[in-house]
Amino acid sequence: MAIGPGLHINDPSDESLNLAMSDSARPLYDAVVDFIATEVEPVTGEYHRLGEIREDEWGYHPGQLEILEELKSKAREKGLWNFFLPDAETGEGLSNLDYAYIAAELGKNPIASEALNCSAPDTGNMEVLERVGTPEQKEQWLVPLLNGEIRSAYAMTEPDVASSDAKNVVCQAILDGDEWVINGTKYYISGAGDPRCKVLITMVQTNPDAPPHRQQSQILVPIDAPGMTIDHPMEVFGHADAPHGHMHITFKDCRVPAENILLGEGRGFEISQVRLGPGRIHHCMRSIGAAERAIELMVRRGLHREAFGKTILKLGKNMEVISRARIEIEAMRLMVLRAARAMDTMGNAEARVWISAVKAMVPEKVCHIIDEAIQMHGATGVSQWTPLARLYTGQRTLRLADGPDEVHHFVVARFESGRYGDGPGPVPMYENTGKLFTGS
Repeated sequence: MAIGPGLHINDPSDESLNLAMSDSARPLYDAVVDFIATEVEPVTGEYHRLGEIREDEWGYHPGQLEILEELKSKAREKGLWNFFLPDAETGEGLSNLDYAYIAAELGKNPIASEALNCSAPDTGNMEVLERVGTPEQKEQWLVPLLNGEIRSAYAMTEPDVASSDAKNVVCQAILDGDEWVINGTKYYISGAGDPRCKVLITMVQTNPDAPPHRQQSQILVPIDAPGMTIDHPMEVFGHADAPHGHMHITFKDCRVPAENILLGEGRGFEISQVRLGPGRIHHCMRSIGAAERAIELMVRRGLHREAFGKTILKLGKNMEVISRARIEIEAMRLMVLRAARAMDTMGNAEARVWISAVKAMVPEKVCHIIDEAIQMHGATGVSQWTPLARLYTGQRTLRLADGPDEVHHFVVARFESGRYGDGPGPVPMYENTGKLFTGS
């Protein structure tokens, strides 16, 4: 028996094939493009320069925060703020499809997402709080997040289990009176190093005897909760990625109020699906922008550097490299838009195969495109003189974040195999005449 439609499209009139941005969202998109070009791009270089001379590795240069706050203030004034919550009372309430076009533009610049308050991991955390938070939880955490006043992190990954399966988490929380007592370890917790990070949404095991999907809960843990210790940063390709960071965290009799649980005990796996689906596709949306930045740099380099009497673009197979990069970008763009449209028309749960498909496809292909851009630049490509090295490590890391490639390929293959699970079916047989098959 088939388990769902998967990626198969059998109806040419399917409304999910309409991938055009809505007319109502187009002015917003144009305003975002203009804001990035006129406000964000001119100060990005200075932002990074100040970061290189900051005194505290795990802090910001005061000038960096001034730049960010000025950009955020201008964005709010222009109404360019909180795009990522589809069909929500908070923010713009864009569809996933409309947001996909905007997120691709945000992905072209390293600080554009934060300037418009659309940064991971905050976006996923805000969506969780918007969907399942109590009024009190929303007031304490969602409001300052929506205002861009604080940052947050999502703590699920653990060092001793395969955390791509959310049911594996063993960091334990036990209810003791009116408090949850948390013990265990988390690692690679992105964003927890940021001094503005004030809360972690933490996946914990609350009932090991319950059915597998009901053993987990998610609890709001303030960054200064007693018993929680940020041990050290985990390096990415030899760099700490400070001040954002990817932190190793220990919970030792960490106590938080009982009302900090989200949605209720045993609902953690359910919440993870609420959060991870949109988060995964948001990453892929921004990745399209990263790929666009890479191909632009690659082409400009190829056109304006010469070797052996020719521009680099005309040497070897470089024209084909450019062609393949553009073709792959457009294929990825269509897949991301198709997934976003599926989320809008089918709901996140039914669209999960589309989400997995783009999550498996996009970071890998973008990595390849950036790698080719690095090659076109030579030694400059791996240096601090271009954003390519940073873009590459970000995309390579994304192949592990929110589930590794293998998990998402498994989801797609499971759906595809489910289409034929009712038996081998008829197999066309052709008469063996001993001659070459002619089609007749």
